[in-house]
Amino acid sequence: MIRPRTLERYLARQIYGATGFVLLGFLALFAFFDLIGELGDLGKGEYDLRQVFSFVLLNAPAHAYELFPIVVLIGTLYVLAHLASNSEYTVMRGSGLSPARAALSLLKIGMAFVVLTFLIGEWIAPLSEEKAQHTKIRALSSMIGQDLQSGLWFKDEGSFINVREARDPRVLQGLRIFEFDSDYRLRKITLAERAEYRAKGVWQLNDVVATVFGPEPRTVREKQAEWRSAVSPDLLNALIVKPERMSAWALHKYTQHLESNRQKTERYEIAFWKKLFYPLAALVMMALALPFAYMHARAGMVGVKVFLGIMLGIFFHLLNSLFSHIGLLQNWPPLAAAAVPSTAFLASAMLMMWWVERR
Repeated sequence: MIRPRTLERYLARQIYGATGFVLLGFLALFAFFDLIGELGDLGKGEYDLRQVFSFVLLNAPAHAYELFPIVVLIGTLYVLAHLASNSEYTVMRGSGLSPARAALSLLKIGMAFVVLTFLIGEWIAPLSEEKAQHTKIRALSSMIGQDLQSGLWFKDEGSFINVREARDPRVLQGLRIFEFDSDYRLRKITLAERAEYRAKGVWQLNDVVATVFGPEPRTVREKQAEWRSAVSPDLLNALIVKPERMSAWALHKYTQHLESNRQKTERYEIAFWKKLFYPLAALVMMALALPFAYMHARAGMVGVKVFLGIMLGIFFHLLNSLFSHIGLLQNWPPLAAAAVPSTAFLASAMLMMWWVERR
């Protein structure tokens, strides 16, 4: 009779090894795609190969966070399918490994994945994502972009630009433009309540107050005005952290800020709950892989099961994104929009296990 703890250690060693290998493979694949995508900007400004590789490496933690449930599913499914094909799992069952005991063992093994996913999503990925975007934007342009308490700051040739709020890269709120002459003397200050991107390099300013300094200072008020600048939505997109890439704490604080200003918070509330549920998706994926260990093993079935695991993982990733958008459109409670995909997959895993046991 094999001791339960011995079986758990053996399964843990196999699953951790397989999951790590799959994760490295996926990260290498995504790094290759990122590298191909960045080569189009190679040579612009100071964006050389060193900067390109730095950007690709700094994007790796964000990819790891997004891929973790998928790689856990594939790694666990491969191990269980391989054990079943070699009749090792049959021996384990004969040694007292019941379905309930197997599920409990996978739960214990999966807690390491939950903690690791939470750590990456809460601290490592947001910091590396911010560093990656700042590295690229500084190398591509002479502009300076910083996120301070007063908002975003940019430098565009002889002007310094401050944006109070920019949740959408094509719409800016609370814009201030400080223009200087060649001797670095303040020449003009332009204030605008709102700026909307219209065409290449052209922004439309609304509710504009412009103060011109000189021998005869004057203030001009306009309902609308045109502003030409190298500041583009692409530039802003690199500096604005998407809700999906923010930490749960940052989402919580930003949601409170929006509520205090009576602005819509649904998108950020859904992202917040997704951040809390996403680490638990690793356990759901392991539960989904368990029924495959009880299916009859035939020649070539390991490869088929792994391929099926890849398809299920991709489907989960798509479903997770889809329900976020559906929740926004249908005004679902944020908790429901975030929990439905994981709950549906957990119910599917329990149904599959019940069906396998009945056979």
